[in-house]
Amino acid sequence: MQNTESTILENWPGPKTNDVKARKTYHFAIKQHGVSLDFHLGKYFRDTQISIHYFNSIESLITIFQHQEIDAILIGRQSEMIKEIELVRAIKENVFLSIIPVILYHPDPKDEDVVAAYENGAEDFIYGRWIDKLVEVRIKKAIERNRRDLAINPSTHLPGPTIIEREINTQLKLKSKFAVCYADLDNFKAYNDFYGYVQGDKVIKLTARVIKDIVFDMCPGGFVGHIAGDDYIAIIPISQVDEICSEIIKVFDSLIPYQYVSEDRDRGFIKTKNRRGEIESFPILTISIAVLLNKNGTFAHMGEMSKMLADLKKATKQKEGSNYMIERRQKY
Repeated sequence: MQNTESTILENWPGPKTNDVKARKTYHFAIKQHGVSLDFHLGKYFRDTQISIHYFNSIESLITIFQHQEIDAILIGRQSEMIKEIELVRAIKENVFLSIIPVILYHPDPKDEDVVAAYENGAEDFIYGRWIDKLVEVRIKKAIERNRRDLAINPSTHLPGPTIIEREINTQLKLKSKFAVCYADLDNFKAYNDFYGYVQGDKVIKLTARVIKDIVFDMCPGGFVGHIAGDDYIAIIPISQVDEICSEIIKVFDSLIPYQYVSEDRDRGFIKTKNRRGEIESFPILTISIAVLLNKNGTFAHMGEMSKMLADLKKATKQKEGSNYMIERRQKY
C-alpha cells in the first residue's frame, strides 16, 4: 500500500473562505416534476456559469456522480412528496452522495413533509412564493456551508468527506493496493434520542478515538476520516484488514457498555421510540464495518465503490452484534 501519511499532510486543507468565489461554475443535479427548477436556476445565476444534470432515480444520480462533480442536488415537485423524501433518505444513506447538499422545493408543502425532509437529511426546503434573489442566496449558502464544513469534522477533528474523497482518489491514481473500511454504529439514533445529544456526541468522539488509535497504532501510514454522524472511513493495507477490524470491534465492545447507566447496562437494552413512533427495545450499541478491497486495479474511480459499499453496509448491519464484512464479489 502506498504510504498515505505524506499525502494527507501535504493536502491537509484549512477552511477556505474564498472557495465559492474562486469557482466559476456550479454543477446541479435536478429531479423535477410539475415545476421548472432549471428555468429558475438560469434566472438566479445569470452572472455565473451553471451545468445542469437531470436524474429520475438514485441509480441515475449515482451514474451522474461517477462522471461529474455535483455541488447541489435539487428536487422539486408540485404534488405529493413521499417519493421525493424517500429519495432524500436514499441519497443520505449513500456514503458518497451523502456529502452533497440536497435542497427540496414545493410551492405549498404539508408541514409533515417539511419536517420529514429535514429529518431525512435535506439541507434546505424552499417553498412558497419565488423570490429570485432570496432563493439564489439560500442555494449558494447551502453550497458554501457544505464546502466549509466538509474539510474537518468539528466534533472529532478528523478529516471530513472532502479529504476522504481526495485521499481515495489519490490512492486509486497511484494504483495502490488498499482496503476501504466503512464503519458505522448500529441503533445509534435510538441511543441519541434516549440519552440526548451531549451523550450521543461523547459516543461519536469515543468511536472516532477507538478507530483512530487502533489504525494509527497498527498502521502508522493509514488514514482515518469522519464522514458525518456515526459514519467513519479508514484506509488501510489489505493484509491488515482482519487484525485491525477485529481489534476495533474488540475495544469498542469493551468500552461502549459504560456509556449506559448501570441499570440499562445490566439489562442489556434501552426502550425508546423507533422511526415509526412505536416503543421498541434497542440493544447495547454495536459497530458494523463494511470493507472493499482494491487490488490489481479493481476500481478505476471512487464512484465505482459507491453502490457496492452501500449494499455491503446494509448486509453487515443485518448481522447481530458487532461485525466486519469483506466484499468478496466481483465489481458490478
